[in-house]
Amino acid sequence: MAPSQDINIPQRPPMVMVDRLVEVSEVVTVTAFVIRPDNILVEDGLFREPGLIENMAQSAAAGTGARSVGPGEEAPVGFIGGIRHLEISAFPKVGEEITTRVTVLHNVMEAAVVQAEVFLAGRCIASCEMKIFLKVTTS
Repeated sequence: MAPSQDINIPQRPPMVMVDRLVEVSEVVTVTAFVIRPDNILVEDGLFREPGLIENMAQSAAAGTGARSVGPGEEAPVGFIGGIRHLEISAFPKVGEEITTRVTVLHNVMEAAVVQAEVFLAGRCIASCEMKIFLKVTTS
């Protein structure tokens, strides 16, 4: 399945780790992603740590893009500034779909602190707190 057109993130294949935007509000974003066998972050049939972290970051980016960018405009580029309290209890297998929920805890200028949780079949399998910085563009 190709990424949905309603997802506005700066990443391009093969680094896209979200398929569709399920929900977006002022503070919550929910995305879905099916693990495919050709994903570059799959190892031995499992979507490993780097993939889960990138999925959480891209889910946060999808929410930012949906909230702040108009049609036809590019999503802002963001950088992970820090990760705290990372917990991973399971790795999804190829063919499984994960759902990721990102909640904005704080916004300060071009930085956000978010809580991210990845769910597989309704069970939280990964979570962390991330600091994300947006690249400031000047005209």
